[in-house]
Amino acid sequence: MSRLPVHLKVVRDLLRRLNYHLTPVGTESAAEPFDAAKLKAAAEALRQLQMPDEGGRQYLLKHIPRLSRTLALVPPPAETGRVLELGCYMQITPLLQSLCGYREVHGAYYGPAGKTDHKVIGDFSCDIAHFDAERDPFPYPDGYFDTVIAGEIIEHMAYDPMHLLLESRRVLREGGTLIVTTPNVGSITSAAKTLDGRDNPQIFFLYERPRAGHAPEIGHVREYTTHEIGEISKSAGFEVRQLFTTFIEEFSSHLPLLRFLDENGYSTENRGEQTWCVAVKRSTLPTDRFPWFIYS
Repeated sequence: MSRLPVHLKVVRDLLRRLNYHLTPVGTESAAEPFDAAKLKAAAEALRQLQMPDEGGRQYLLKHIPRLSRTLALVPPPAETGRVLELGCYMQITPLLQSLCGYREVHGAYYGPAGKTDHKVIGDFSCDIAHFDAERDPFPYPDGYFDTVIAGEIIEHMAYDPMHLLLESRRVLREGGTLIVTTPNVGSITSAAKTLDGRDNPQIFFLYERPRAGHAPEIGHVREYTTHEIGEISKSAGFEVRQLFTTFIEEFSSHLPLLRFLDENGYSTENRGEQTWCVAVKRSTLPTDRFPWFIYS
């Protein structure tokens, strides 16, 4: 094969790059498995929520796409009418009652076991129990809830994430639903950052700045691939009903890399930055207390 002159090679490479960015990739435009009416209602309700301060308000507005999707996945109440939100920041919490129809809403937050806060937003109020979700027994009876929501929490576990999942299973009724949302370390953004070789491949990798007299929150200790979230849920005795990812607009500049993965034999499935897992408790399923892929 004849060798191209340097100037033609430059033109060819430029055309290839241009084609990469202009040709639709396909995967990122796939329809998301959310009910459009539920999404719209959730987003509108979130915008109307009153936050305690401006910082909370700005956080809420930024995360409405994720929070509304979480609400859209919440099943209707069933036998108990109760729902538990782990890592509760009182954002989706009021809407679990007014929008999703649960008669009894409970929240949980990291803190000394036995402490309970009573939170009020408008006409809504609920108790938030403090405990360590990866060490302490959850302060609820067996089979107490229809649904447990672990939104953006498992990536913060520093010690024993299976404890969180197994305790969630215990406090769920048979056939109850666990919803896990978490960043996807196998996303196209993580792949792009790894190939670039400069930034940490986790979606969020920053420490909180130390402040005198302030105990910082635990950052993202370990982010998971979507496959790992499915497998760890199965290890805890859940039947996985839905497992998928969605893309975040903030990182859309990385989408052309999907074609590179495809052309080189790598899967383009579940490459969005956000993982969603909906799983159902099945008492007949076996459990694996320490799955080999996350414990030494």
